[in-house]
Amino acid sequence: MKYYIIAGETSGDLHGANLIKALKERDPEATFDIVGGSQMEAASGQKALIHTSEMAFMGFVEVVMNLSKIAKNLKAVKADILRAQPDTVILIDFPGFNLKIADFAKKKNIKTCYYISPKIWAWNQKRVYKIKQVVDHMFCILPFEVKFYKEFHYSVDYVGNPLLDAISAYEFNPNFISDNNLSEKEDIIALLPGSRKMEIERILPEMAELYHKFPSHQVVVAGAPNFDESYYRDIIGDLPIKIVFDQTYDLLKNSVAAVVTSGTATLETAILRVPQVVVYKANPITIAIARKLIKVQFISLVNLINNYLSVYELIQKDCNATRIADEIGELITNPAHRASVMENYDVLAEKLGEPGASGRTAEKIVTYLQEATN
Repeated sequence: MKYYIIAGETSGDLHGANLIKALKERDPEATFDIVGGSQMEAASGQKALIHTSEMAFMGFVEVVMNLSKIAKNLKAVKADILRAQPDTVILIDFPGFNLKIADFAKKKNIKTCYYISPKIWAWNQKRVYKIKQVVDHMFCILPFEVKFYKEFHYSVDYVGNPLLDAISAYEFNPNFISDNNLSEKEDIIALLPGSRKMEIERILPEMAELYHKFPSHQVVVAGAPNFDESYYRDIIGDLPIKIVFDQTYDLLKNSVAAVVTSGTATLETAILRVPQVVVYKANPITIAIARKLIKVQFISLVNLINNYLSVYELIQKDCNATRIADEIGELITNPAHRASVMENYDVLAEKLGEPGASGRTAEKIVTYLQEATN
């Protein structure tokens, strides 16, 4: 089978890479065309038509500012799909872009599979009607999504969460501390400022102030692969904060607590059982619009899945160095608070279930395609 897989951001690149590996196991004749990042390139052996670093724009204002670039990317991907003539287009999250591609592919009679549902349950729920029209098979990774779609009479496949696959397959580095010239004597506070430029530049300066507020700890930044060290140094200035790249899981595994920008990383941090505070800060206009449209109580996946406040969230004006330091201090020094977070992680683990999402999704995609051709 010929697969055309599209991921528009770093987390989608990770899941796309694992899906490619699983498809290869189940379909030895598989060939791939990709829009994604370095991990999908490595898994498929193909260069991405467009790299994720040229795709991810987060927020209403930010999207408007980049409309011409988004339109150019859409045009390029549509043309490439016509060239490739795949058996299916597999879309990974990234709904603003991927739902347009799904519509295009459907009109060209190309099967569409959507892996990792758009978060339409959070806002703009009417998009479910569009999904029913243009997506042949939806594969969901959050337990409550099945019920949501059922309310709209749309049958989906629940496959479990692919982060469990990524973490269970990861080979942790026992020499992480020494390899990165970190101190064996000081506990680490991990800073995960996100992978998007607009997030990092708003949030990292607040995070970096923990260097002054916790002088007996090491503050270490998890760098995104689409940026280099000089980019982060320009933001944090002269502070002697370590930055590590492509080692986020190792960093978390060796940390006593973490400050995490809202997104997939909050769930990764929870699965790795690191107490965290979730933060987010964006353009004020973006936030104002979001607060009018978004229909969920929380922003972090941990809280959304558990359906109660399991980890603290500091958003917009609350996302400041003082509030962040207060919560990190509680996580480090208050045993009862720390234990409460860990109990919440136990609840989360039970809801997420077992690894195997990538394999289950690949199996279903191959089966669906074979049934369609028979």
